[in-house]
Amino acid sequence: MEVSASTRLLAVIGDPVSHSLSPSMHNAAIHVLGLDAVYVALRTPAPALATVLAALAGVGGAGNVTVPHKEAAERCVARKTDVCARVGACNTFWTEHGALVGDNTDVAGILAALRQLGADGAGRWLLIGTGGAARAVAVAAAAAKADLHVLSRNAARAHDFAAWARGQGTRADAARGNLEPDVAINATPAGLKDADPLPLDADSAARLHAALDLVYAPGGTRWVRTLTAAGVRAQDGREVLVHQGAAAFNRFFPEQAPPLEVMRAAVNRALGAAPSCRSTIRPGWCATCAVIAGAPSVRRGAPAAGSPSRCSAAAGCAPGGRRSSGWRAPRCGSTRERATRSTRSSTADCPVSPPTSPP
Repeated sequence: MEVSASTRLLAVIGDPVSHSLSPSMHNAAIHVLGLDAVYVALRTPAPALATVLAALAGVGGAGNVTVPHKEAAERCVARKTDVCARVGACNTFWTEHGALVGDNTDVAGILAALRQLGADGAGRWLLIGTGGAARAVAVAAAAAKADLHVLSRNAARAHDFAAWARGQGTRADAARGNLEPDVAINATPAGLKDADPLPLDADSAARLHAALDLVYAPGGTRWVRTLTAAGVRAQDGREVLVHQGAAAFNRFFPEQAPPLEVMRAAVNRALGAAPSCRSTIRPGWCATCAVIAGAPSVRRGAPAAGSPSRCSAAAGCAPGGRRSSGWRAPRCGSTRERATRSTRSSTADCPVSPPTSPP
């Protein structure tokens, strides 16, 4: 990636921010699309938030906001989307005519993750937690027309949060009695460490259809692993991260389709996940490139006139989105992959590591 005098600056701001996977995710997308931009992390103490946002607006910047600044950032932007105003938190911003516009893509990320679990429709949702992330869940519940039951260690806080959620059009109440939800969503930090208590005990989770943990960790959180072993469809927050990131990317670059598979691969690689599927290659494209270029999509493992790659091209092995001559399977796992279009050549880092054994 080359940085020039014309390179556009994007950033994630928070405190702390060194743990953020957003730079890895967005830079992978920027790189594979050949955009002249760079995405960095800026540790921003609370007293400096307004100054940093104003500076980014002054240079036409864009980016994301993470803890603990989402609610404060919502008050700093000049204009905001309806969903940003409803959630009362801003996680995405960009510049228009020298002024910052704020949005909240966490809602879209939550709905997309639940859709993958087959659980984005009406039903009984149990929300564990009442913090900033829980606000996005409440607005997502309103969009899905779900009944929201709020669980907190502090009963008064659960009642107050439910009252706030009702003001946003959500059918919400504090959780009480025997809990028999269809969907459970953990919006607390519990689960970052294996020693943390489970957000919901096994008995209460027995009748769950699906569960979403907004926390993510290598190998999945202990709660997700426990539920999966019990036959419950469950996933951690990495898909929320990927889908909210894709929605944010679309705000940054409205004319570009977010390379979702590349972004997912970058997140999984950062979390230490190894590729584990076989993909099919079309002429001159790996599966990721087919998505990026708008060519017919390639279903992982589907038979087609191509050669299978040893690692997951759909997980991010892409030759920069450029057409190559003839039939070729990318050498996934190599440090560089070369592709040509006409007389131009380009190289792109393969964002996945070689599998230790054939998938």
